[in-house]
Amino acid sequence: MTADKRFCSSSFLMYRTITDETKTFKEGVKPRLFKPDFEREPIENSFQLEESLKRQVEKAVSDGKAALALSGGIDSAILARFMPKSSTAYTFKCVVPGVQVIDETLAAARIAEECGLKHKIVEIYWEDFEQYAPLLMAHKGAPIHSIEVQIYKAGLKAKEDGFERLIFGESADCLYGGHDKLLSRDWTVGEFIDRYSYVRPYMALKDFVMVTEPVAKHAKDGFVDVHGFNSDVYFKESVGSYINALQATGVEFFSPYVNTYLNAKFDIERVRRGDGKYLVREVFKRLYENFEIPEKIPMPRPTNEWLKNWSGPKRDEFWPNCTVNMTGDQKWLVLCLEWFLNLLDDGKI
Repeated sequence: MTADKRFCSSSFLMYRTITDETKTFKEGVKPRLFKPDFEREPIENSFQLEESLKRQVEKAVSDGKAALALSGGIDSAILARFMPKSSTAYTFKCVVPGVQVIDETLAAARIAEECGLKHKIVEIYWEDFEQYAPLLMAHKGAPIHSIEVQIYKAGLKAKEDGFERLIFGESADCLYGGHDKLLSRDWTVGEFIDRYSYVRPYMALKDFVMVTEPVAKHAKDGFVDVHGFNSDVYFKESVGSYINALQATGVEFFSPYVNTYLNAKFDIERVRRGDGKYLVREVFKRLYENFEIPEKIPMPRPTNEWLKNWSGPKRDEFWPNCTVNMTGDQKWLVLCLEWFLNLLDDGKI
């Protein structure tokens, strides 16, 4: 592997991952990157998807050592229907003292009650980030996505409760047409790079490179195949975060959606008419006839509140005051990158 701190720092800020598996931040530190190098099941319609998810969940729970990570959305709600009665379901709840933040535990509780599951709340605090982020970065060999801390804490709780694997609804969005804002229009290559980049590297780094290959390889005639990009780059980045967090606890990550792929023409016009993730929605409607489809909420992490008073990075690689006008999620990426570089310099990774 080639040590290339400039590339890896820029890539992480843009894509939350190192997009070139031949590169690393430091010689001798090999990043853990997800490769979908296993056979996946082709899906052509919602009935095939439902049958596949049901079969996979039933196999995963057959030894009695699996629990469900239950959000307030439809992806994990579908899986909840296939869990045995009295199975355990965990829902994350981020806590900011004195501040009301996004809370999906109520929606998840409705699903758990409907399916006869034992519902447990895993509370997440900023102190958990301070405690667990360094070990997760050391395990990954790279900076981490902010969701990894809460996944790690859920893994610890599941392990304490005697479970060996956690089942997630992860990747339904990437593979089946979620992320409707990204899919809402045709994007030129330059437009999409600007739109997708979490932090444009020149906004934070003095020495940077624009990492364009992950987008360019999904372009034709100057326009980006966004569904193809989501099913490749976004998919691998997101799944890699879950796997790293749970591997560090010794608990197995399992998502039935990850083991499938859409083997039919993607109907982007249907998504643009407001029917995002249409195959998944069809399954949900069959399984929950009397339920309204819940509004999509990303996994809650109140970075705006947690990082409101952060003064920004101090290392010389970063522009002073570069985070002044950034969102909390952007600040997290810059903070995490600086944190990781400090750990490298201190010999802790």
